[in-house]
Amino acid sequence: MSGIGDEPFIAAVKPLVDAMGGELLPPDEAGPDDVVLAWEGADVVAVRLPQLADSLDHILAAMERKKGKPLADLDRKAKQEVVRILEARGAFSVRHGVETVASALGVSRFTVYNYLNREKDA
Repeated sequence: MSGIGDEPFIAAVKPLVDAMGGELLPPDEAGPDDVVLAWEGADVVAVRLPQLADSLDHILAAMERKKGKPLADLDRKAKQEVVRILEARGAFSVRHGVETVASALGVSRFTVYNYLNREKDA
């Protein structure tokens, strides 16, 4: 985050940007797809959002940290909960989302689809 000060506004948005897997940049380095945040009429910081596929990897890594172990080591009920959370966050709208999640959970694509269908039938 070189070139960016420690203003309170930046400190306030940094946890959100980190949780999304984004990157903070000086506003003058913003590209056309970056989001420039202004405070009190002045551009303060730019946010470079991750690609959707990178976001899914970031979300999976964050879930592993939160669970304290690899997602593949979770029991079936916990894996079903992970799938529910990921579905709510749009993980399966990403190309190869089911395959990526199945790999992280150590299950087949068919199992992930079963978890998704089970939720809809409940």
